[in-house]
Amino acid sequence: MALKPTIYKFKIALTDLNRQYYDTLNLTIAQHPSETLERMMARMLAFCLNAQESLTFTKGLSSAEEPDLWVHTPDGRIALWIDVGEPAPERIKKATRIAQTVKVYSFNSKSNIWWMQEQAKFNELTATIFQFQSPDIQALAKLVQRTMDISVTISEQSAYVAAEAGECEVNWTVLQTAG
Repeated sequence: MALKPTIYKFKIALTDLNRQYYDTLNLTIAQHPSETLERMMARMLAFCLNAQESLTFTKGLSSAEEPDLWVHTPDGRIALWIDVGEPAPERIKKATRIAQTVKVYSFNSKSNIWWMQEQAKFNELTATIFQFQSPDIQALAKLVQRTMDISVTISEQSAYVAAEAGECEVNWTVLQTAG
């Protein structure tokens, strides 16, 4: 029998000082059986960093043809493709052909090795690559509860997250900008 995803519900008071974007997000996130809490929380944070009206989670790990998050234009084209993790350059190359904007959020302890090995291939692509600091994502994952009310304040290259179980700051580095 196949394992079912675990469902998490987030009510997020979002303050993005970089974009002057303020919103209350009600997110339901399905954690794939093979997905770590760290990866799920990196997806949640990527959602906050790119929050807009038509941003949605996809089937994610359940579908190799879809990113973790995306935005479609009214005519069905992909405006924004967001992958979380350390994707192969070939995957991102394909994404840059079908999406107007492509972003990658790397997050785990192997991220530096992945970037050193693949950087030259990514330099040829019009994708923006971010690297969350792995210890920060681990601290964020420790705050997880099945139902959460949290606040996320984004400023410069960090997000301050306050939850019932505690608080943490997640910092990131821009490894590459598109164009």
